[in-house]
Amino acid sequence: MYSHLSEKEIIQKYQQEEKMMILAFAQWCRNNELDPQKVYTRAYPHQDQNPLLIEALDSTVPKEESDEIPLSSLLSILEMYGNEELCFVITEEIEKK
Repeated sequence: MYSHLSEKEIIQKYQQEEKMMILAFAQWCRNNELDPQKVYTRAYPHQDQNPLLIEALDSTVPKEESDEIPLSSLLSILEMYGNEELCFVITEEIEKK
């Protein structure tokens, strides 16, 4: 898939995609009236604040200005990056509503 890219380019591409995943998570939370930091902390209670999440929060828009992010798409993206705990917490939050 990335055979034509150098190791540095692969790392940069992964980091860009990771930022997009975190932004999608943050925007989905805002769209569903959840606090992204609280949801993240529930999933990863032993981690410090995620600087990429803090950065992503500055890029989110009000729910009314955002496109809908389907839950299934968000969960698929999160799973691709090994965030099963976050998927579990999100699913719990949805079941509460």
